Amino acid sequence: MPIIVNLDVMMAKRKISAGELAEKIDITPANLSILKNNKAKAVRFSTLEALCSVLDCQPGDILEYTREDN
Repeated sequence: MPIIVNLDVMMAKRKISAGELAEKIDITPANLSILKNNKAKAVRFSTLEALCSVLDCQPGDILEYTREDN
């Protein structure tokens, strides 16, 4: 998938655990894991907004587009 989720990088920079982040943005740790490990097929804007608020970052700090050359 050409969209890469760099959530683990931002979490490390902010020194926040997955459990703490999941609690603060009100999603299950399992759903956060799916997102963090690039397994999610979609992300809600409300979730992205909560992530950016808690991590004090921009959406582009979390999501990255890479071209898939066929």
